[in-house]
Amino acid sequence: MAAPMLRGCCLGRCWALACIDSGSRHGRGAATGFTCSGKRGQSFVAQQPLLTAQKSRKGEHKWAAVVGLEIHAQIASNSKLFSGSQVHFAAPPNSLVSFFDASLPGTLPVLNRRCVEAAVMTGLALNCHINKKSLFDRKHYFYADLPAGYQITQQRLPIAVNGSLAYSVCVGKKWRQVITKTVRIKQIQLEQDSGKSLHDELRSQTLINLNRAGVGLLEVVLEPDMSCGEEAATAVRELQLILQALGTSQANMAEGQLRVDANISVHHPGEPLGVRTEVKNLNSARFLARAIDYEIQRQINELENGCEILNETRSFDYKLGFMPEPNLPPLLLYDTASLPAGADPQQVINIDRIREQLPELPSETREKLIQQYGILPEHSFALLNEVGLLEFFQNVIKETRAEPKKVTSWVLNIFLGFLKQRNLAVNESPVTPSVLAELLNLLDRKVISSAAAKQVFEELWRSKGKTPSQIVSERKLELMQDEEALERVCHTVMEGHPQVVMDMKRGNPRAINKLIGLVRKVTHNRADPTVIKEILEKQLSS
Repeated sequence: MAAPMLRGCCLGRCWALACIDSGSRHGRGAATGFTCSGKRGQSFVAQQPLLTAQKSRKGEHKWAAVVGLEIHAQIASNSKLFSGSQVHFAAPPNSLVSFFDASLPGTLPVLNRRCVEAAVMTGLALNCHINKKSLFDRKHYFYADLPAGYQITQQRLPIAVNGSLAYSVCVGKKWRQVITKTVRIKQIQLEQDSGKSLHDELRSQTLINLNRAGVGLLEVVLEPDMSCGEEAATAVRELQLILQALGTSQANMAEGQLRVDANISVHHPGEPLGVRTEVKNLNSARFLARAIDYEIQRQINELENGCEILNETRSFDYKLGFMPEPNLPPLLLYDTASLPAGADPQQVINIDRIREQLPELPSETREKLIQQYGILPEHSFALLNEVGLLEFFQNVIKETRAEPKKVTSWVLNIFLGFLKQRNLAVNESPVTPSVLAELLNLLDRKVISSAAAKQVFEELWRSKGKTPSQIVSERKLELMQDEEALERVCHTVMEGHPQVVMDMKRGNPRAINKLIGLVRKVTHNRADPTVIKEILEKQLSS
């Protein structure tokens, strides 16, 4: 049977790609693991008494948690996985539904080339083995927003297997020690998304929106190599950054483009693993961490009180729940060595060509930031974790003479702090990189003090259109350049506070700081503390 026809999708244009080779429908089943295939829509721990955990023994104090994840990422594509329907968030209900999406008789799937390339690129970035032949299956279950009564997925032979995801966590008293951990990736598979059910409790009815039905998903199955909510959330965040860097998914959790199911169990070290439960449809890294830690503690409490952990199995036997998709023959991929002679590059998918197009990954970007600017590892994580912040930082660096460490401090502590207080994104900030660079240049040239710079920054948020130089001039925030006038102020302050001067002569380090503060108060913070200190020490020794 011929390989499946691929439908290309780029900038709204579609074209058909001819089939190249043939292949069998039959392949080995995927290894069993933490896979789920039950009902959707649950946002709490599913509990059905199929298996029971071993009861804990009173007095035992150590518990180990085991966490595995299944992550569904919406592929960044103009059209759906098997139809030409467009993909737009928040479009009017049921306005993006083709005959195939609605499962009308006689309609057939046409595979989207863009989705296949996205899956291959993601697999390569996650160190996976790319299967040159993969299969599509039907997973049968009934749900109101699944018109066909089954989902097209890749359970038996997915497009990518046996990968790994490295992520780093900061530890230590000041969170400056970075530990890198790795979680194994069991498989990455292509599959359809379902529609969406909207429950109207006032009218006691459920409305169905099929705009999402058939949208392409990447399901990334992580092995149970994690032990707490923080590790899981960090791994998901790293995957999110990778997907965004690749451009294979926008991975916006708020818009449902990245959804996570967590499988959790606890056991005593050295004993068999406990019975797992599942927390589904988590769309926030913070809530993911909380939900996992809550479930871990709940299981421990249950076991220590002599109770049992109840389990709802989420894995389907493919002989019972799955069948080969009869309308989609095997998906065949090639590398340079196996590419048929004379094949049109636009008509086949070349794994090696996609490998060459891989962009810089987040781990490489962080390492480059540390090497290039001498910033701390935790600062490199902070710059990447906030959308748009790295670009903002780099644009400031280009336009200022200030040291990178000074720029890092201002961007992460002051600029980001203002954004958080006002619940704004980086691209919503009234302070542009050019404006902040100008402010840092004034500070670097000692035109203004650090305290005055912060006043100017606050004013920039309130006064759109004004430049830092204009604000400094209007509010008379320039540092005093007349050293003789500053010497007179210092002399007057020392005469008015003889006891503090005496303490300073006795070597009390706090005394000079108090005098500096008094001088700055008199000068309305227009004097440089370093210059004040030099003058005070000079006058004290004379």
